[in-house]
Amino acid sequence: MTTPRAHTLDATDRAILRILQQEGRITNVDLAARVGLTAPPCLRRVRTLEEMGVIRGFHADLSADALGWPITAFAMVSLKSQAEEDLRAFESHVRALPEVRECHMLNGEIDFILKLVARDLPSFQAFLTARLTSFANVASLKTSLTIRTAKADIGVPVASSDD
Repeated sequence: MTTPRAHTLDATDRAILRILQQEGRITNVDLAARVGLTAPPCLRRVRTLEEMGVIRGFHADLSADALGWPITAFAMVSLKSQAEEDLRAFESHVRALPEVRECHMLNGEIDFILKLVARDLPSFQAFLTARLTSFANVASLKTSLTIRTAKADIGVPVASSDD
């Protein structure tokens, strides 16, 4: 599955993507009307965008606070070894940890940045010591707790033209 370059999408495709990114529950009939199509060709376009890998899926945006996960933190992890097998082992380890919501490999001094959630500070500390720093290849870990979130947009910007 190859993802097309943004410029290969026409204005209607980009309109569909902008709307779906903000309103994932919109009906196909409403989506079609908003982009100036009838329902069948609109649905074909959405399916094609899914098959191309442009649309990866649909999900609900859940409130961490409402579900009992009020602590959000970022962890900067440095590994002892950056051999490919060691990097993959770490990635596999954090994929299995539900508290890790995102994991990004970086260049520079830090190998990975993780977005974490926790139910409270004691469980956050227990997670760090028992499940993260205890991993064999972790050399160092620096964490920062989120005070507040000023912006948390989903997805990516979708241009309205071939900009």
